[in-house]
Amino acid sequence: MTAARITAAPATRRPAAWGAWLGARWRGLVLPAVAITAWWTLASLGWVSTPLLVSPGKVLDTAASQIASGQLWRALSASLAREMTGFAIGTTLGLALGALLGLLPLFNRIVGPSFNTFKQISLFAWIPLISVWFGLGDVAKVTFLSLAALVPVVVNTCDGIRNTPASLLEVARVFGYSRWQTLWHVVLPAAAPSIFTGVYLALIYSWLATIGAEYLLVAGHGIGNTLIEGSEHFQMDLVIFGMFVIGVVGWSMNALARALERRLARHRFGAA
Repeated sequence: MTAARITAAPATRRPAAWGAWLGARWRGLVLPAVAITAWWTLASLGWVSTPLLVSPGKVLDTAASQIASGQLWRALSASLAREMTGFAIGTTLGLALGALLGLLPLFNRIVGPSFNTFKQISLFAWIPLISVWFGLGDVAKVTFLSLAALVPVVVNTCDGIRNTPASLLEVARVFGYSRWQTLWHVVLPAAAPSIFTGVYLALIYSWLATIGAEYLLVAGHGIGNTLIEGSEHFQMDLVIFGMFVIGVVGWSMNALARALERRLARHRFGAA
């Protein structure tokens, strides 16, 4: 009887663990699957006849046409190039400014109030000024995206540095760390989670701002311009396809950022 129990236990645990893994991995697809199924069913039964909501088959045909003609890749590559350029510029400047605000009290007293006022201005309120200064081309769009990435990086970098636990700083003093050793071995590791949060938010905000910039600063190519084209020609299939692409790209960026965060966390604790 004991032997039977011992051999039967793994067989009963594995299906449960496998089912739990599948549930955790795929449960997020339940709602989209239900929505698409309902949409497809209504279109197939002819209950959706308005041009405002085209059938899924029409959207798939448009997707195939966009992919085969290369229009999707041209638009997406232009949008991603702008997004990554603006993200890199805004993040670099944000890390530098956030570090100065967090490390230098005098600099924080002088610049901090002005920055706190600056970050209260809505991002899209800069569009008229940017369009006058830089026109409607890529320079204006990258400037806009840099502003979108700048603020969350500055805020989270400054807060992460200033919230370094006093106990860690005291330990550094006990061990006789120099200023640079304290910064490198104590302050930056303690602030790393907050800094990464700022960079993660900058990546997401800059992608959202990319679509807004392309929609408002209409010159050039991009996935936002695909939405404009579909809207102007009343091609709802093109609009829905563009929205789907935007969502997939945003989801992919979020997944990559989370995976990188987990990898860095494992490396950090493994090194510790």
